[in-house]
Amino acid sequence: MEKEITTRSPEETEQVAAELAAALRGGAVIALYGDLGAGKTCFIRGLARGLGVTRIVHSPTFTLINEYAGRLTLFHMDLYRIRDADEALDFGLDDYIFGDGLCAIEWAEKVETLLPPHTIRVTLKMFGDENTRQVEIADSGFSP
Repeated sequence: MEKEITTRSPEETEQVAAELAAALRGGAVIALYGDLGAGKTCFIRGLARGLGVTRIVHSPTFTLINEYAGRLTLFHMDLYRIRDADEALDFGLDDYIFGDGLCAIEWAEKVETLLPPHTIRVTLKMFGDENTRQVEIADSGFSP
């Protein structure tokens, strides 16, 4: 199933993600794609809100992974600084993507070969003015 949504503000982008989070179960993996500034971290803030996370969500660009407690544990990964899938395996990516929480991965194209079949792929594109985004959600239809 594929869904395309146009959002006109960061709040609308977060709301799309919050609604998605409400339907997810443990073991879900969300791979995020998009240029720098496309709204990947904004989308993850919405996932966190949808899971009941009360902490402020920041991109883990330098730490690689942030963990947030909510209805499901959210593992927020930013792989911008890694070279390839082998480097991701070195820090234990497989433990997260096959775990019981919700794993949300920015710059997922770097680990595409490691992603499980049930991965939900979210592509964010800047569209029109600075706040408008095209959000494409491709759900594999497979439940973990």
